[in-house]
Amino acid sequence: MKTRARLPRLVASGATLAMALSLAACGDGDGGASSGDGKIHVLVYGDANNKVEQQIIDKFNKTSKVKAVLDTIPGADYQQKLQTIINTPQAPDIFFNWGGGSIKPFVKADLLMPLDDFIKKDPGLKDNFLPSVFNTAVVDDKAYGIPMRGTQPVLLFHNKKVLDEAGVKPPTTWDELLDAVKKLKDDGVTPIALGGGDRWPTQMWFQYLYDRIAGPELFQQALDGNKEVWESPESKKALSMIRELVDAGAFGKNYDSVKYTNGASPALLASGKAGFELMGSWYYSQQQNDAKEFAEKDLGYTAFPAIEGGKGDPANVAGNTNNYYSVLKKTKHPEAVAEFLKLMYSDDFVKAQMSIGNLPTTTNTPKFFDTAADPAYTEFQYELVEKAPSFQLSWDQAYPPAAITPIHQAIQQFFNGQIDEDGFIKAMQGLPTE
Repeated sequence: MKTRARLPRLVASGATLAMALSLAACGDGDGGASSGDGKIHVLVYGDANNKVEQQIIDKFNKTSKVKAVLDTIPGADYQQKLQTIINTPQAPDIFFNWGGGSIKPFVKADLLMPLDDFIKKDPGLKDNFLPSVFNTAVVDDKAYGIPMRGTQPVLLFHNKKVLDEAGVKPPTTWDELLDAVKKLKDDGVTPIALGGGDRWPTQMWFQYLYDRIAGPELFQQALDGNKEVWESPESKKALSMIRELVDAGAFGKNYDSVKYTNGASPALLASGKAGFELMGSWYYSQQQNDAKEFAEKDLGYTAFPAIEGGKGDPANVAGNTNNYYSVLKKTKHPEAVAEFLKLMYSDDFVKAQMSIGNLPTTTNTPKFFDTAADPAYTEFQYELVEKAPSFQLSWDQAYPPAAITPIHQAIQQFFNGQIDEDGFIKAMQGLPTE
């Protein structure tokens, strides 16, 4: 699989479990939080972002008596590997995660340190981040994570030239989107590219429709264990609108054999064979890499359309709020850990993240918009997140890891007609929430 900006999610594929168990050999330390080597071990998902994480650790080590070590797990199923070491001598002091469901099992097992005391001593650990992002790592009203990379809201991208030729404007409402689908189809173009073979891109349509129709409360109630919400009128309306879109031919007929991860669905948009694609903000840099001329001339982007009469605020967004650093209770160096976490809102951190295309969610980020590869795109994303009353974490990250495959399966099967509305509802009601 080609490495892409989206990889820090729970769908990455790759290396073996043995890699996780050999973490003591990573970095230059002898072990993690319980090893007593006198260092802070910071465990992260191994990818291109690591150069910035090492840069921040180097800065920290210049002034700290307690030194930090960067440990990485390359590729692979990071969450599964983390679970194998989280309660062993190889456990880190600080570790990368997605907030939401990715840390709930650790909170329940009483392995994580609530960061509220850190925040009381330094309110900036909370106040210097956008609230809609910071709150993703709050569990049972306690903070368990500090944002540490960049936000990735899901946007509706389009091919400007294709839309112009079909007499279509970027839709701001659901009715306008349906009208655009009809016009693009009449023009011989697949209205919306979809990498259905990967399943998680299909999930994005469910996330937004449920939020626009029912508001964020329905999904939160489901996460809290209320299974009845899946059979509510709002849930059924969302499903009927998804069915309407599919039946209108919005995605063509072969979407389940198309993948995003091998570049096939983005190529449909870039080549003019599709009008739209709903995807995370990393899509922009991907198109710049894969289809530079198209990205510079004809790649457009908008927020997800509003739905008339829906309970959800049209300003709400969905996607990957950020990645987070959480802290194990058994760390022997809590004071040094607190000092390390403060660097996550420093100017040096923001500039370093933006230099590799990430968009930090700190309140000082706007000072550095002009350093981004595309300042206008960067500002659009930031303002979207800043103004969002709610930022819905992707379903497959909000739920615990055990729910990921069942979610993807239910979504794919409903979308392609293998199960009906009742089948989808029953599948979602059967998801584990802990």
